[in-house]
Amino acid sequence: MFAHGAGAGMTHSFMQAVADGLAARGIATLRYQFPSMERGSRRPDTPRVAHATVRAAVATAAATGLPLLAGGKSFGGRMTSQAQAQEPLPGVRGLAFFGFALHPPGRPSTERGAHLDGVACPMLFLQGTRDELADVDLRRSVTGRLGAGTTLALVDDADHAFHVRKSSGRNDPEVLGLMLDTTARWIDAVLARPGGG
Repeated sequence: MFAHGAGAGMTHSFMQAVADGLAARGIATLRYQFPSMERGSRRPDTPRVAHATVRAAVATAAATGLPLLAGGKSFGGRMTSQAQAQEPLPGVRGLAFFGFALHPPGRPSTERGAHLDGVACPMLFLQGTRDELADVDLRRSVTGRLGAGTTLALVDDADHAFHVRKSSGRNDPEVLGLMLDTTARWIDAVLARPGGG
């Protein structure tokens, strides 16, 4: 289950590229829309509404009988982790985050990551080193305290949208390919664990 960010819905080019790239690696993706995006509202849903939406997506995906992982881009990933911390999402074996929004731009803080201590499944954080919503040192401190089940994959020179500068020597499609390879390897490792996670 792959939830979108606050500013763009499930059909955004990044969401599509991730879904297509994972499909090419043998991984099915269920993208879904938060109600605010369905209404065309610029204001994200309240956590209560967003958490209920995450749970509805998990219930829908569970009907496939496939192993389940959840997460999303920015806001969508954070709402997924909050839902998991409040009450484990049935059958979900791990959470993957594409640009976890740890704090507002220019206001470094770890407050938005406090709930992660309550998540008891493996987590993957894909984070750009130039992400203005996740200071690298703060991100390292948060993931460091979460223990061995947490993986931080820093994407050199990438911003919150995973754009890289030409001076990095790479382009956006190359960066996305590396992130998807990392995600696929992480998924394989999670599903290979005794008990599936």
